[in-house]
Amino acid sequence: MFPPSLLRLIEELSKLPSVGKKSAKRLAFHLLNQPKDTPLALARAIEEAMRQIDHCPTCFGLAEGGVCGLCSNPKRTLGQLCVVEEARNIFTIEASHVFFGLYHVLGGSISPLSGRYPEDLRISELEARVAQGQIKELIIATNPTLEGEATAHYLTDLFANSQVKVSRIARGMPSGGDLEFADPATLAQAFEDRSPFGRR
Repeated sequence: MFPPSLLRLIEELSKLPSVGKKSAKRLAFHLLNQPKDTPLALARAIEEAMRQIDHCPTCFGLAEGGVCGLCSNPKRTLGQLCVVEEARNIFTIEASHVFFGLYHVLGGSISPLSGRYPEDLRISELEARVAQGQIKELIIATNPTLEGEATAHYLTDLFANSQVKVSRIARGMPSGGDLEFADPATLAQAFEDRSPFGRR
């Protein structure tokens, strides 16, 4: 019923995160209803991104043409290294304008059930960076999941006897959040990370 090329387009679109078959079909028809320049520009942008973007050889974040702009920026705080799971996490932290150090992307989290072990992550590269002696503090910013927590604990134990200070970003209730919708783990962390309030 569908032309073979349309079926292939739907199949490829359905491989995107959060895109099921119905959504992929809608997207495919939307693209076909556009002037030909629009979907072709999208295809060219995807092709160019796949060709040009690679991992930074220093932090393993996303870079175009060698070392990324953050690692090569002389204004960054060299003594602080924020450890994240994925390259996309860097952009989230940068958007908050609260951290001015450097980054290290692990490439995932420890998850034995998914077949990911410490040796599958960029932990040896992290050790090599710390061994250079410039890093004074490791800020672990893994996700607040079971895998993220396991990774944070592993890294904390790994650097326990080093000269580097190891810290973990605090978690808890988001601003504007409602207690009714908070999960038990979030509430527990909010109580654990509580701080003084009001007059002292």
